[in-house]
Amino acid sequence: MQLEKSVALFNKGQKHLVGAVNSPVRAFKSVGGVPVFIERAKGSKIYDVDGNEYIDLVLSYGPMILGHRHPRVERSIKKALKKGYTFGASTNKEIRLAKMVCNAFPGMDKVRFVNSGTEAVLSAIRLARAFTGHNKIIKFSGCYHGHSDALLVAAGSGLATLSLPGSKGVPDDAVKNTLIAEYNNLESVKVQIEAHPDIAAVILEPIAGNMGVVEPAPEFIQELRVLTKKHDILLIVDEVMTGFRVARGGAQELYGIAPDLTTLGKVIGGGLPVGAFGGRADIMSHIAPEGNVYQAGTLSGNPLACVAGLTMLRALTDEVYSAIRDKTDYLAAGLKKAAEAAGVPVCVNHVCGMFGLFFTAGPVSQFDHAANANIEQFNRFFHAMLDAGVYLAPSAFEAGFVSAAHTHDDLDATLRAAASAFKTL
Repeated sequence: MQLEKSVALFNKGQKHLVGAVNSPVRAFKSVGGVPVFIERAKGSKIYDVDGNEYIDLVLSYGPMILGHRHPRVERSIKKALKKGYTFGASTNKEIRLAKMVCNAFPGMDKVRFVNSGTEAVLSAIRLARAFTGHNKIIKFSGCYHGHSDALLVAAGSGLATLSLPGSKGVPDDAVKNTLIAEYNNLESVKVQIEAHPDIAAVILEPIAGNMGVVEPAPEFIQELRVLTKKHDILLIVDEVMTGFRVARGGAQELYGIAPDLTTLGKVIGGGLPVGAFGGRADIMSHIAPEGNVYQAGTLSGNPLACVAGLTMLRALTDEVYSAIRDKTDYLAAGLKKAAEAAGVPVCVNHVCGMFGLFFTAGPVSQFDHAANANIEQFNRFFHAMLDAGVYLAPSAFEAGFVSAAHTHDDLDATLRAAASAFKTL
């Protein structure tokens, strides 16, 4: 595979971009080599500046459920574009999208749009602290909730990829109120609650997507909801990755839970930058201008993001979810079979539209399990797949995604590439 133009851009980008990238995982530091620079995308494919075609199993880390440049979404953006890009004022599209989002999540009475998942989470935590009058929060090891100071501790994804325990520049005081529990281990939550009576909220990824893909044990997530209610602790479910992705009502629909607050992102803007947090009316009423918890954003509720989100969410029918679920099942089963045929131990976790591939016999149900998988084998597998025209996330700790645009020919081509890649390991 020829990557001369990507190499040239990577070298050129070093001058004015930090590391030549705008997000650390894009630098390929974990997997090695030079990152590919993408020029265009359509459907299930992306194309780099050297003209190489890839089956895209990253999908901008989740939001492209219908695939790239879906005709209806693209038309809606072009139509809205003619009316203006941003106003710094309210539009009717915000109200329509808010209704659609709240209808999808029964426990959500009101929502506030922001511009990223990080912003949604830090705002939800500020709100939880104000509502409860407490300062401490519990997060789970390996779950990633954005790069705000209080949450850059025991995180997955980028931090795990770069083997960083946290981040320089984050004062000790910023994380002193952040308590750590173990995902899928309710006892670890109980220990923290017993030791700290001043906990405002527990936040979790309902399906972890930043240590690969790890599902919650049904009893864990149900009992967590009971436990937080018992102790008057708010439950914040971070559905930035899973909201509308694994089901219309996100992981909450799959597992039958109703949190106090929900954070969203990625999908609800149809692929454009957006985020949101919402929940019960009595909690959300504390947000300005109704209450005294300040949160603001000039570009929040951007008209292009709102119209793209409205168009895509309308297209997510039961038939679309069923098709994506079947494709994900097919891909996961095929990966497992190909690995077994090559004598390579792997564990493949998957939920509708999401999958995680771990080079270990498994099971993988906690961050320690993911961290102890064979990362070197993943890195070799990643490059073999890239050379074969299959684009995976350049990190063993990121989720993979399947869209409605992926055909069975795409999946079969992916599995043929995987069978060959496994044999090299």
